[in-house]
Amino acid sequence: MAGTFELFVDADACIRFRLRAPDGTVLAVSKGFVDKPAAVSGITAMREYAGMGLVSDLCPEESPASPPEPRTRTAPTPVPGVDRRVHDNDLRIRAKALRRPAHGPGALGVG
Repeated sequence: MAGTFELFVDADACIRFRLRAPDGTVLAVSKGFVDKPAAVSGITAMREYAGMGLVSDLCPEESPASPPEPRTRTAPTPVPGVDRRVHDNDLRIRAKALRRPAHGPGALGVG
């Protein structure tokens, strides 16, 4: 079974896509795009480049004697007086403003 590309709107109201493996693992997340057609062309480019992509080995010649300990992610230090949380409703309102019509001149594939 092949992976799946998912289009979504991020917290900054940009359209992004992610590539999910059949087991649900996120393999890649794109940069932010201004609209859906740009994101779709990004998916097309990713499909093209991944099919003929070469592997560049950037690892050092000698491997370390013991594997390094896995790095853990730490939460960013909160800035006093700044609340960075975005309410669910706010994201829905932003996404609704960015939606394109399902048919007509602004729809995908319609000239």
